[in-house]
Amino acid sequence: MPPAPICLSFDNGPTPEATPLVLATLARRGLPAVFFPIAARLRQPAHMALAQSCRAALHLVGNHTLNHGTPLGRRPAAEAVAEIAGADALLGALREPARLFRPNGGGGALGRHLLNAASLDHLRAGGHTLVLWNAVPRDWDDPDGWPPRALAMAAAATEPVMLVLHDLPTGAMRHLDRVLGQLADAGHSFLAAPPENCVKLRPGWAAPDLGDYVAAPTG
Repeated sequence: MPPAPICLSFDNGPTPEATPLVLATLARRGLPAVFFPIAARLRQPAHMALAQSCRAALHLVGNHTLNHGTPLGRRPAAEAVAEIAGADALLGALREPARLFRPNGGGGALGRHLLNAASLDHLRAGGHTLVLWNAVPRDWDDPDGWPPRALAMAAAATEPVMLVLHDLPTGAMRHLDRVLGQLADAGHSFLAAPPENCVKLRPGWAAPDLGDYVAAPTG
């Protein structure tokens, strides 16, 4: 079996300490990625300029909620919807045409805490594409220890990998170039869009297991 293809994604930025380094590394290697910023950061002109640089470099930019925080499945309906809608308003044209949305998992966990019924209805109505993940090497809390985990996850994968990294000022991204080189040397290719196995909703279609990521109704 050939090595699994990889889609690179960078969450929770943009930050002036890390995003330019990530963009420069991707440009040097000619690799695509998807950026999922915390949209509230974009209220600062310098951070908006970084997000625009991501899009100008032909990377995709998606919605990762307005403030991050508590996963949407654990929030009141209106609050969850506001997290998505508020982020869309700040992203504007940067989110087009794909309208990608990635919920926050509270440490990279998958489960029914990711969404509630109201947020799912809002995503459907807005023509969003719901993007999850299957490889989280936890670079944010182990800035120097994440590379071996990322490489091991890629090596063990039997389906395309949606790798979640973070363009945050932790120092973790100083290892990015080395990791990308090792992945390329191992034969991994790189995808320009999220792999289908990590997409759970798109306009006119829903994955059979979509309900596994939506909180059960209460009351």
